[in-house]
This record gives sequence, structure tokens and C-alpha cells, in this order.
Amino acid sequence: MNWIVLVIAGLFETAFAFCLGKAKETTGTEMYWWYAGFVVTLAISMALLVKAVQSLPVGTAYAVWTGIGAVGTVLMGIFVFKEPATFLRLFFIFTLIASIIGLKVVSG
Repeated sequence: MNWIVLVIAGLFETAFAFCLGKAKETTGTEMYWWYAGFVVTLAISMALLVKAVQSLPVGTAYAVWTGIGAVGTVLMGIFVFKEPATFLRLFFIFTLIASIIGLKVVSG
């Protein structure tokens, strides 16, 4: 169950990065709404991470959380913000995913 909580926390990490990206693209009141979304998703992500580390090793949980956030943010950048999808970027995303899976396998 705590692995599911950790994955959801990582997805909220991607969400707060998305809010930062959208805030950068906007101005005025809309920008402040995106920053508010950033604060809310950040708080949710951190609360879920705290819950997950109550029964998972903190080093593994933190590495998986940041990995999910990093992979999600890069993929979001490619698909939503039209960042380049070069071979090397995709290769290193793949190796990061493999590392996250490896940490899950060896942590039980």
C-alpha cells in the first residue's frame, strides 16, 4: 500500500512542476492561480511522501519519489511544453525508470 502512496506522491511532484511551467507562461491573476496550484500540489506530495516513509526505507522512498517526479516532469516537458525529445534524453529517462524499478525490486 505504501508503494502506491509513494507513486501518487511522485505524480504530485510532477503536478507541482507542471504548475511552475504554466506559471512561467502566464501573467497577472492566472499566474498566481498556477502558483497556488504549485503550493497545494507540493503540500500533497510532501504529505504523501511522509506517509510512505513511515514503512519504507527513507533512502529508497526518496530516490523513487524524485525519480518518478523527474521522469514525469521530463515527459510532461516533451508532450505538453514541446521540449525536444532527443535520443539521449529518452535513453537517460529509460535508465532512470530501470533504476527506479531496480530499487523497488531490491527493497521488497
